[in-house]
Amino acid sequence: MTSRLLNPVIRGFNPDPSILRVGDDYYIATSTFEYHPAVRLHHSTNLQEWEVIGHALDEGFDLRGVPDSGGVWAPSLTHSEGQFWLAYSVVRSMDGDDLDIDNYLVTGASIDGPWSAPIYLGSRGFDFSFFQDSDGTHWIVGVQWDQRSDVSSFAGIVIEQYFPDEKRTSGHAELLFQDTELVEGPNLYQVDGWYYLLLAEGGTGWNHGITTARSRSRFGPYERDPLPAVLTSRDAPGEALQKAGHGELVRTANGDWWLVHLASRPVLHQGERYSTLGRETCLQRVVFDAEGWLRLQQGGHHAATSVELDSTFPERDPSLSPADDFREEFLSTALDSRSWSTLRTSLPPKTLDLTSRPGWLRMRGGHSPASVFDQSMVLTPVREHLAAIELHVDASPRSPREMAGLILWYDRNGWIWLHVTGDSHSGRYVIVTQRDGAATTSSHPVPAPEGPLTLGALIAGPTVTFQVNDRPLDGTYPVWTLSDDHGAKLRFTGLHAGARTDDLDGRGWSADLTNFSVRYQRAETA
Repeated sequence: MTSRLLNPVIRGFNPDPSILRVGDDYYIATSTFEYHPAVRLHHSTNLQEWEVIGHALDEGFDLRGVPDSGGVWAPSLTHSEGQFWLAYSVVRSMDGDDLDIDNYLVTGASIDGPWSAPIYLGSRGFDFSFFQDSDGTHWIVGVQWDQRSDVSSFAGIVIEQYFPDEKRTSGHAELLFQDTELVEGPNLYQVDGWYYLLLAEGGTGWNHGITTARSRSRFGPYERDPLPAVLTSRDAPGEALQKAGHGELVRTANGDWWLVHLASRPVLHQGERYSTLGRETCLQRVVFDAEGWLRLQQGGHHAATSVELDSTFPERDPSLSPADDFREEFLSTALDSRSWSTLRTSLPPKTLDLTSRPGWLRMRGGHSPASVFDQSMVLTPVREHLAAIELHVDASPRSPREMAGLILWYDRNGWIWLHVTGDSHSGRYVIVTQRDGAATTSSHPVPAPEGPLTLGALIAGPTVTFQVNDRPLDGTYPVWTLSDDHGAKLRFTGLHAGARTDDLDGRGWSADLTNFSVRYQRAETA
């Protein structure tokens, strides 16, 4: 029986994939934006089953102050001279035409680290990737940003030499390629005497795609592919995988080529598409045609949800669910960062206490959901459109400024929070609070029974309902607002679920949390 790969291979929020093969091992790095730890690393030996093995930027890495959808963009993973090389951008601010970006390189002898201290690569743009040429020289390819309001901000793809012995760039970049379309995400390859530029184009929304340009010389001129796109779904709004674009190439040991790329699986609300799960990671088999241009092996330019594997890869058990259920009983002395993220920085043991009450996470309250500094919240990506989420909470709030509960989070302007709070007049109660853009609304409070509470959320595509101790609460809430596609601002992350505790008076109040779980129901279209 022919083995088949099921897309997305890495489900939920995992955008901008960068792929690498070292021997029989495959690695993918994905963007994490304002989430900590940063740059999620995945490993596979068969291209079908991917495991999070850690992050490249963890201890001491601090993103406090960066905006929503800022932080770490588009990592690029390569291997040269016995070292793993990881380039990444940190977006410090994005306001109109101004974009403050710093680019760095870290290296390590092992994918597991330790990683070197970051080497500064300049601030000229973003989507930096490394190209090691056959002559032994090292080059950075990236997007040149232009902040002037009367010209295009995307000023073209540039190349700059890097000197590893001196840990510095040349300081001078040459223009490689410009186009009337918005092009970004460049990667340079040398194949059969050609230099190929693999490019993302059209922005990372519904118009996203991948194209190529090629030259016999490293510095060009580069000829664009005569076809409009190698990969795109812009002309097919009914395809299961939308926003297909931003990719990289990898070659297997037997010489086959694969294209890793991002895509989204939208849900419909009143006829409009919303990518609540964010941008996910997919793989497609590709070939170079008789004229030397890159093409999808299955033909056409639409991303396939199922891709045939050759006999060198074992068949995956068809009974396995596309996304694994997740359960956390807080039995360890530290949170597993392969599953859990925080915002912008790590949280200290005094905030996340796993020892005072074994089997419970004692979470000390932090800033409000508006903060870009110190929120007390732990999050995990939601990976399917149908999910049942549960959290047990033991808390005794003394005022409405003390809160703890189960949250669905997109960013500071998009969240829905079922939490327990209280006051001297009403006692302890549960309430659902929702943030949508500039507006915050709350449900009617419901008196909370004594003892620990079981808080639940049932996500059904574009909506969610809540329950307390298995008793449904009134109201249906709009998960579709927690998506890349809602609102006027640029949004690049995806839906997360987790637990949070607020102590807006800063008096050290805490809540105890346990038995967090996410159970997925496989959709018919998965």
